[in-house]
Amino acid sequence: MPLGTLDRTPPPFFKQGPSALTKLVFFSALSLFLMVADSRFALMRPLRAGLAIALYPVQWMVLEPLRLLQGGGAYFEGMGALQAKADNAERQLAAQSLRSGQVEQLTLENQRLRQLLELRAHITTPSQSAEVLYDAADAYTRKVVIDRGTAQGVVAGSPVLDGLGVLGQVTRAYPMVSEVTLLIDRDQAIPVLNTRTGARSVAYGDPSSFGGQLELRFMAGNSDVQVGDVLTTSGVDGVYPVGLQVAKIAKIERRADSAFARIYCTPVAQVAAARHVMVLQPVGSQLPEIPAALPPVAPKKGAKK
Repeated sequence: MPLGTLDRTPPPFFKQGPSALTKLVFFSALSLFLMVADSRFALMRPLRAGLAIALYPVQWMVLEPLRLLQGGGAYFEGMGALQAKADNAERQLAAQSLRSGQVEQLTLENQRLRQLLELRAHITTPSQSAEVLYDAADAYTRKVVIDRGTAQGVVAGSPVLDGLGVLGQVTRAYPMVSEVTLLIDRDQAIPVLNTRTGARSVAYGDPSSFGGQLELRFMAGNSDVQVGDVLTTSGVDGVYPVGLQVAKIAKIERRADSAFARIYCTPVAQVAAARHVMVLQPVGSQLPEIPAALPPVAPKKGAKK
C-alpha cells in the first residue's frame, strides 16, 4: 500500500471524544439549568428523596459501628461510674454500721457505769473502779484480769462487783494488774443469805452448767427455798460487805434417794460480759486491831494482901 493511502486516525482505544472545553461548557450550562430549575420548580426534590432512600442502608451500615462504639464506651463509663457509686455506698454503709455498733457499745458502757455509780452511792466500803482487760489463759478456770494492782491498793481477797452484784474476788494481786476469780469458778465459794427466809448457806461455783451458775450445797431436801429467791452476801466471811446481791434461785431438784436438795442459782452479775467493775477493800481489813492482852501487874512490895 502506498504511503499516501495510510489511515492516520487514532485507534478506538485512544479516541478522546469531545474536547475538554466542550465538556466544561456543557456541564456548566447543565448545572446552571438544574440549579435554576430546582430553585424555581423544585424539580430535583423527588430525585434527592429517592437518592436518600437508596443511600439510607449504606449510611446505616457506615454509621452503626460508630454508634455501637460510642454506645459501648458510654455503657462501660456508666458501669464504671455505677460501680464506683456502689463501692462508695458500701464504704459509707460500713462506716455507719461501725458507728452504730460503737454507739450501742458506748450506750451499754454508759449504762453500766451509771449502775456502778449508783451502787457506789449505797456502799460505805472504800472502793475504786477498774476495767477488765482480758480473760485468764487457763481454760479450766473462770478468771479475768483487771487493770488495778498493788500499786493502786488492791490486795488479795478484795471483793469485785459490777453494776448489778458480786462478780468475784481478787485471788492474785500484782503491781499493775490483778487476777479476779469469778463466782462461777469451781474453787470459789461465797456465804449467802436468803432475803426471803433469812437462812444462811454457801454458794459454790458450778462452771460445768450452761452459761455458768452457782449451786447451794448441803441444803436439806425440805428446806424452805423457792425459785426466784434472791441471795445476798451474809458478811460472815469477813470479805464481802453485807447485803450485796449475789444470785437468784433458778432450779430446785428434790430427790427421794438423797437427804439434800440440788439448788442451782443464776448470778446477778454479768460474769461473762463485765467490762467495768468496782474493787472493794475486804471487810476484815477495815476492822480495828484487837490490842494484845496486857501482862499481869506484879504486886508492890509491902502492899497488903
